[in-house]
Amino acid sequence: MQLFIDTLSFTLHVTAPVFVLVFLGMLFRRMDLINDEFNRVASRLVFNVTLPTLVFLNLLRTDLTQVFALDLLFYAALVTLLAFGWLVWRARSLPSAADRGVFVQGSFRGNLGILGLALAGNQYGEAGLALTSILLALLIVQYNLLSVVALNLWRDNGGKGINWRRMLLDVVRNPLIIAVALAVPTSLWSVPIPQLALKVGDYFASMTLPLALLCIGAALDLRALRETSGPALMATAYKLVLLPVPMVLGAWLLGYEGMTLGILFLVFSCPTAAASYVMARAMGGNAVLSANIVALTTLFGTLSISLGVFLLHWFGLSQG
Repeated sequence: MQLFIDTLSFTLHVTAPVFVLVFLGMLFRRMDLINDEFNRVASRLVFNVTLPTLVFLNLLRTDLTQVFALDLLFYAALVTLLAFGWLVWRARSLPSAADRGVFVQGSFRGNLGILGLALAGNQYGEAGLALTSILLALLIVQYNLLSVVALNLWRDNGGKGINWRRMLLDVVRNPLIIAVALAVPTSLWSVPIPQLALKVGDYFASMTLPLALLCIGAALDLRALRETSGPALMATAYKLVLLPVPMVLGAWLLGYEGMTLGILFLVFSCPTAAASYVMARAMGGNAVLSANIVALTTLFGTLSISLGVFLLHWFGLSQG
């Protein structure tokens, strides 16, 4: 009984603060404490300034030789690619072409930059944030590339095809990618940084997760759930359960354990990124379906991630 209570307490310590802030964002939006303009500006600030600063500082202060593992990056990239291939094959059964690419994107594209980092930081501290940031650098590129491919597979765009040049430029100019690209050599070569700059950076970094989580909550439109469809429920099941379980199981069978296994679970089981809605709308996909997937995975992710953390801790597989 004591083990159960200790495990439950650990689980709530990891997941509750993150999702409480998301639901507070929903509440503040209903109370008009947060409006659309604030959410738009705050989200831009987080994406362009505070989140890259957080990633940069976490990598800077971590011994990357201890957390950087090419085999782990290869595994994460490989299983993501396999999952994408399976989802593309599965999407062919959907009757509406406008739903297929949105279903694929919503089923694999997790909100790593905010929820993944927040959960990893709560559970493993700075070491967990550093390892998650390295995975983030890889998966952000992969997610963006695969999302564009998915949304173009069934898109009627007049035969123009995929604008690979623009897509690659967007990836290269991504502030998170730039932050990682700057932080890795700075950390490995021990480049000195003025204390004033570090102090200011800490102020920015400390704003990131609370502000970003509030914005996620404020952006959720639960009214969209009234139009929830079969594809939205199916994408939610894939994103939260049907893909993370075999991905984490495969990692465990390969010998990963402790912090590494725990972070892989948090990365693979993150709710769908809100950016998927923006991309689906811009590329002619079913935006309503995309909004439903984001809302459903965020709501049910509270339960599925908490249960996953509970089980991993119960069996002693994720202790760092």
